[in-house]
Amino acid sequence: MVTRTALTGIAGLTSLALAAPGGVLAPLEWGARPLTVAGLPRVVYVAHRGGAREVPENSMSGLMTAYERGTAQVLDFDTRMLRDGHMVVMHDRTLNRTTYLGGPVRNLTLRDWQGVRLRPRDALPGSWRSERPPTVDEVLDRFGGRIVLMLEAKDPESLRALAGLLRARGLTRSVFVNSNRPEVARRAHRMGLIAQLWRSADQMRRDRPERWAAFVDLLDVDHKARDADLVRAAASGIPRVWAHTVVTPAQRDRVLGLGCNGVITDAPGRLARHPVRAARIAKAARTARALRARHVLGALRSAHRGARP
Repeated sequence: MVTRTALTGIAGLTSLALAAPGGVLAPLEWGARPLTVAGLPRVVYVAHRGGAREVPENSMSGLMTAYERGTAQVLDFDTRMLRDGHMVVMHDRTLNRTTYLGGPVRNLTLRDWQGVRLRPRDALPGSWRSERPPTVDEVLDRFGGRIVLMLEAKDPESLRALAGLLRARGLTRSVFVNSNRPEVARRAHRMGLIAQLWRSADQMRRDRPERWAAFVDLLDVDHKARDADLVRAAASGIPRVWAHTVVTPAQRDRVLGLGCNGVITDAPGRLARHPVRAARIAKAARTARALRARHVLGALRSAHRGARP
């Protein structure tokens, strides 16, 4: 049985860190170089909100558990801005679903945040104690440079504040900055951040992802999308195409076979226990090749019709 105390690891943070330029705490393990996106393997596993089917989502104990288990190379979390401008880790606009309190997150100050406590779901495996949701500063100071991070800017107006936090810690090449809005991804790219764009299955029916290749570093696609839409995304010219939110080995094998090179999962431990099935990958790859061939043939026919006198 797994039991985590409130804010595991924060109390002892100063013993694991050194002061970096500007007074920001930098993890001791960095040395001169933090771990960056460039060091990720060919196929990547991301613990979505820490692995929300296995740990309390967006909690420090959940992120710590995912990190310690080593079943993912990237830790994902969501960010919100408080009334006083401080950045905290929370998915929803309100506190109602995941904490013992209610009301909009944006109405709180950092002082108010000290009284918020997460309410772990009963369905989670193990035993979990209530804890305060972390601030973005705390997550960056605990994990920055030790593992690649992925944060979603739930409030687009917070992008400048997030960029400041990452620059101050030397983490601009170690953290994906995610949004559902192409214009936010473009702004993140212009700020020198690693821009991630996520899209739903419905959006992917209309998307032309090749238009984003100049400013999107990671396209985060819905695994429920049609085969043709996933294949088109994988062929868009965007260097990384990862699928969300995968929870079963069959879902993983399908998206990898269709050309994705990463999975964002609520169950990293479960996927780690089930190796990739080569036959399933091969079947999806055959589908991908057929769809690409059909697309090329259609383009050639269109070009031929356009060339007729």
